[in-house]
Amino acid sequence: MRDRQAFPNPRCLLKARRLATIAGALALVALLAVGLIQLATRSQGSDAPKVRLTVAQMQAQLTTSPAPLAALHAQASELLGGGRRALHARLTALRGWPIVINKWASWCEPCKAEFGAFQRVSLNLGRRVAFLGIDSGDSARGEPLNFLRSFPLSYPSYYDASGQLGVEATDSRNTPVTVFYNRAGEKYTRQGAYPSAAKLEYDVEHYALGA
Repeated sequence: MRDRQAFPNPRCLLKARRLATIAGALALVALLAVGLIQLATRSQGSDAPKVRLTVAQMQAQLTTSPAPLAALHAQASELLGGGRRALHARLTALRGWPIVINKWASWCEPCKAEFGAFQRVSLNLGRRVAFLGIDSGDSARGEPLNFLRSFPLSYPSYYDASGQLGVEATDSRNTPVTVFYNRAGEKYTRQGAYPSAAKLEYDVEHYALGA
């Protein structure tokens, strides 16, 4: 007798297809969940402040600073005039203190990327290190003032419309540039934006504090 050929039951085929569809949907949901977790992890590791602090909140965190540093915090996020003479007078008043000078501009996208790191590290180390900014190359004060309202800092910046003060202070025409002075007045200059608060804090400890 010839064997009968077995044919799949249509109900079994339909059930198998439904199970395959459900399995595919579950796999897609799992992939999306993994992607969202990775995105959240990256966001948590970024240097943009999770809750942007106000100037008053930053000043409150630095109330126990020594007098020369407290004078900086009293001018938090201000854009100061006076040019070369004013900056020189401030550096003279800070002689013997570790100093960090960051040159930035409102049109500088890398500057925006690193401002979260400067906000965080200047709060962490602001009782031991003097932080200053130079707004270099902005032709009018309106844009940098808006910039500082969006990215407030615990220290002031000096307005440098021509860009010359920034070049003299950093020995560079690039932006951003960060200069470190240790207590002995020895200078180290770093070109480019900081990729993380951890890298900036390491350099402050190493070049300004000499740790």
